[in-house]
Amino acid sequence: MRSPFGNLGDRWIEPHYHGGGLHTVPQHWTRTEEQIEVQFRVGPMGNVLNFHPNKPRTHLTCTLTTMSSPESPFQINVPDEKITTLHAKLELVTFPDELEDAGWKYGAPLADIKRLTERWRNEYDWRKHEKELNQELPMFTRDIDVYGFGTLNIHYVYKKSEAVDAIPLLFCHGWPGSFLEVRKILPLLTASSPEHPSFHVVALSLPGFGFSEAPHTQGFGINQYAEVAHKLMLALSYNEYVTQGGDWGFLITRKMASVYGGKHHKAWHTNTPLADPPSWKSPLSFLSFLLTPWSPEEKAGIERSTWFHTKGSGYVSEQSTQPQTLGYSLADSPVGLLAWIYEKLVIWTDNYQWSDDEVLTWISLYWFSQCRARCFPSHLLRCLGPNPTIPMGMSYFPKEIQCRWLRRSNNTGGHFAATERPEELVRDVRKMFAKGSPAFAIVSGRSGYT
Repeated sequence: MRSPFGNLGDRWIEPHYHGGGLHTVPQHWTRTEEQIEVQFRVGPMGNVLNFHPNKPRTHLTCTLTTMSSPESPFQINVPDEKITTLHAKLELVTFPDELEDAGWKYGAPLADIKRLTERWRNEYDWRKHEKELNQELPMFTRDIDVYGFGTLNIHYVYKKSEAVDAIPLLFCHGWPGSFLEVRKILPLLTASSPEHPSFHVVALSLPGFGFSEAPHTQGFGINQYAEVAHKLMLALSYNEYVTQGGDWGFLITRKMASVYGGKHHKAWHTNTPLADPPSWKSPLSFLSFLLTPWSPEEKAGIERSTWFHTKGSGYVSEQSTQPQTLGYSLADSPVGLLAWIYEKLVIWTDNYQWSDDEVLTWISLYWFSQCRARCFPSHLLRCLGPNPTIPMGMSYFPKEIQCRWLRRSNNTGGHFAATERPEELVRDVRKMFAKGSPAFAIVSGRSGYT
């Protein structure tokens, strides 16, 4: 029987004064809770007359109990007809012309796209790479209830360390990435040792990406991405956890730190650190900026970010304003999708030597999954909320695209740090949670050490 106090979407309202209330629900579902404040009209005997947000009589703090479905093992198994259709479309490709000696000045070079298309059509073996992903990555799905947007089936990679006290860590990808980005760092993060902390790693596919169900209505933004990620960790029985993310992953985990920080989200690490220009709002930092000479590497970082904002960020305007129009091309043309993403894979990295099959596996996941026609919403950057107060760690790789005003960095690396420089990224994460660091043992009962 549903709660007599009503519901919000599919979330059950249980006023504290009523003792929590018992509901008849499937026994195999998981109950997760979060606190909100709601308004009720209460009668003279303490009975709830009705839920009336416009004319409240009594202010109550309630627990929202969310029911999430059980975990289901997942294997990638693309239907044969989708592979056949892909090859048929690749056979019919029409390439544009190209200006002489253009190189990368106007986008992905024609020679590169022709080479990759030819291999994709005639030599690339998707089934081989599909099998490798299934063998390397323990994958699962489960339903997550999203307030106001119903239930979404969420795909995620989940691997536990052998260390009993390993730290629960959520890895959050960005665009044009996917859960695939966790592939190289997963064995490093979960490795147990008395010399460094280890982690239980959860890497979700964001809603609408990879094999996660996409939202079906407008308005799904950063609050909802953060809610899904948080509820996934709770559903896995991690009431306290830490996070790591770059690109969108930075924005989403920052939001999680702001909303869920303290009680649940204990610390966060990013490889897309954003810093404001020096100003008198922070006098000591401003004086340090004036008195400390900038190294050639730091100057190069400023130039890199300036280049991105003036020459490399046009895609943001299209994807954040008219994504539906662009979506028709990305959904129908595999070569168009390849060129759109390949450009970013190359120019956002630090001379990383992508193999053709590495690129094509990355692009094939977009083609075969649910994220071809979906681009990021214009409101993703909004509503970030106040600055988080929980511990934050950062890795700055010199070819990152938006890291102006930062003074220290790793020696090499770019935007896709988990792919380009997995050892360096994991080293920084371990250092943040190592013995003697401010974030050591920040998750209750979990030091990360064997």
